[in-house]
Amino acid sequence: MYEGVVQDLIDELGRLPGVGPKSAQRIAFHILQADPADVRRLAHALAEVKAKVRFCQLCGNVAQDELCRVCRDPRRDPAVICVVEEPKDVVAIERTREFRGKYHVLGGAISPIDGVGPDDLRIAELLRRLADDTVTELIIATDPNLEGEATATYLARTVKPMGLRVTRLASGLPVGGDLEYADEVTLGRAFEGRRLLDV
Repeated sequence: MYEGVVQDLIDELGRLPGVGPKSAQRIAFHILQADPADVRRLAHALAEVKAKVRFCQLCGNVAQDELCRVCRDPRRDPAVICVVEEPKDVVAIERTREFRGKYHVLGGAISPIDGVGPDDLRIAELLRRLADDTVTELIIATDPNLEGEATATYLARTVKPMGLRVTRLASGLPVGGDLEYADEVTLGRAFEGRRLLDV
């Protein structure tokens, strides 16, 4: 629709996850109208992140060194590992300030439709971490969708012979939500995960 480099920019922006054609066009025109110094800072930040950021050798989280800040922190409990799909999930859990253990990032979830099997994820690395008997509990915090459930079930069955305590994050109704808007699966999970009220 547009000439040369403008269309190239829109096409590249449109390849980003969650950015549709209209959003890509809007971002491209924002960049065209932006101050050249702002555009240089954005380009520099993109180049820097590609040059300096890698994945933690131990857990798979994003890091600028061999180990991420969580793996380097001696105050974290090495006996508890929380398994997540992506580095963004680590950030979400860290925001709660409830978890003081370590993490393991799988790099996705089992999805036969997308051609992703257990061998495509960082499951072998997880099993190596569990082999030294330091870990006593494995918390599986994969997404509450079909792929996340398949991954959680696979992991639970795989590590069961190790005698670890394997737990799954509870799921159910969001705080502030209305029952009438909850889907059947979410409502069913809420019933399964109900707890005793202490009054």
